[in-house]
Amino acid sequence: MRQRETVILVHGLWMTSLVMQPLARRLKRCGYRPVLLTYRSLRKTIHANARALRQIVQQQPAARVHLVGHSLGGLVILQALQDDPALIDGRIVLLGSPVNGSVLARRLHRRRLSRWLVGRGAEGRLAAGGDGWQGQQPLGVIAGTRPVGVGLVLGGLSGPNDGTVTVAETRLEGCTDTLLYSTTHMGLLVSRSVAQAVCRFLQSGRFAAGA
Repeated sequence: MRQRETVILVHGLWMTSLVMQPLARRLKRCGYRPVLLTYRSLRKTIHANARALRQIVQQQPAARVHLVGHSLGGLVILQALQDDPALIDGRIVLLGSPVNGSVLARRLHRRRLSRWLVGRGAEGRLAAGGDGWQGQQPLGVIAGTRPVGVGLVLGGLSGPNDGTVTVAETRLEGCTDTLLYSTTHMGLLVSRSVAQAVCRFLQSGRFAAGA
């Protein structure tokens, strides 16, 4: 019996792996073996969390491994692959990840009273952003365009956004494919259509059917 390919799901800031379960169930129905990573998004740096991800990858069976990250989780994935470019031989999908830095994270980090809300995650990519994608693995980016979320309270989001992250903040030069979907930041994790698009990308390296 052929071993199923593994998909490691990496949650975002303030969250635990529980929020990834709806997506994990749908990926399982697509034929994948989901593995949920829980990491300390506030207390540890992105480098420490990237090491935790690499350890989980190395513990998996020999079958192909894919990575799917939501929000900060996508930045953890990028850091892990920057540290170890040959970490996986599968594909990568980022969901609402502010690869160019988050204006909300910068705003919260500047103020002493709100700095704890972003924790040590703001010491790197979350606030400052990073470089374009130069890795060898196919990488897809999905961004939401329904502006309902903490951005309504904190303000400062300009242009299309998912209520927490702007579309511009998710744009990653050098990525394989991109998809905009009318949903909120957390809606990316529960949308059936988004899950289907993730499955298509993991299978073919493109979001569109038959591409």
